[in-house]
Amino acid sequence: MRLASVRLDEVDLPLVEPFETSFGVEHQRRFLLVRAETKDGEVGWGECAAAVDPLYSSESVATARWMIVERLIPLLFRLRDPTPEAFSQAAGRFRGHRMAKAALEIALQDLRARTLGRSLSKALGGHRSRIRVGVSVGIQPSVPKLVDRVGRYLEAGYGRVKLKVRPGWDARPVGAVRREYPDLELWVDANQAYPIGAGDRIRAWAEKYGVSQVEQPFAERAVRAHAELARGARFRVCLDESIVDGPSLEDALGARAVTSLNVKVARVGGLGVGISLARHAARNGVPSWVGGMLESGVGRAHNVALASTPPFVLSSDLSASDRYYREDITDPPFVLGPGSTLAVPRGPGIGVEVMERTLRKHRRSSRTFRQ
Repeated sequence: MRLASVRLDEVDLPLVEPFETSFGVEHQRRFLLVRAETKDGEVGWGECAAAVDPLYSSESVATARWMIVERLIPLLFRLRDPTPEAFSQAAGRFRGHRMAKAALEIALQDLRARTLGRSLSKALGGHRSRIRVGVSVGIQPSVPKLVDRVGRYLEAGYGRVKLKVRPGWDARPVGAVRREYPDLELWVDANQAYPIGAGDRIRAWAEKYGVSQVEQPFAERAVRAHAELARGARFRVCLDESIVDGPSLEDALGARAVTSLNVKVARVGGLGVGISLARHAARNGVPSWVGGMLESGVGRAHNVALASTPPFVLSSDLSASDRYYREDITDPPFVLGPGSTLAVPRGPGIGVEVMERTLRKHRRSSRTFRQ
């Protein structure tokens, strides 16, 4: 591949409804899109999932924009053969900034698959035509509203629900959902909200209400606290923010602190790293699934392709397009199908097309860089 240009767009997409977690509320999603074009006119798309504020991680839209513009695009243009692997290896000299790196790496993955005339799923080794998905439900204004919201998602066809929790919003709402829906596969996610001494309290209500999985209750570096919670638990302890690369996964596996792995493409720095981490986890008996970050159709398509590959065996947080956006920037939309599944696109690359007219409607800024 010979690159001709890279375009960086900043986009604002309004959410269908506010999405609240333990670290804040989002009413709209601001993100960066990468458009990489070859000299032959082939185009690949990537998305940077960093949010406006550095709450989920230390990265933000502003830091990612600076990194992409000032360091990563110049580095990419210096590569003789800009493959995803060559880019990731070269970008490794820069510490951190994984979300910025992922935006370019996944654009190159899409571009290569399109150039070869293959779907991204097939290019990554995927074999599933549909993937199992669940829905993540943010913190609600009241317990009755939460129960009602869960009911609507079940009526829509979702087979697994993950509730966002935090201290003061855990046992009561989880218990109310369980009483209303006794057979529901129920997960919870705390996004690091609990102090390390809260393990016994978490275990008590999680086991009482039949929670299948507790995700990232403690700080990202609190490996020992997660290991203590996992010891003898009747639920999986899932790590998200704690796992950013091979060494962090190895430490968690060695401490027996992880019994389920959430792989977010943006958090780990790209699709290649994501598959590698999931394979290593599987070799150690730990199942993986693909987590979402409120991505547009571009990022969602990359996530769906990743979830179609063999290491990912649990239902992923990759809901249908209309779960988050009334108007997305890609076509066709992702639609929930039988058995709480999404179809894996089979067209070239990510298998969906960016609608430039819709993109322009929601674009805040755009800048093109040429070789």
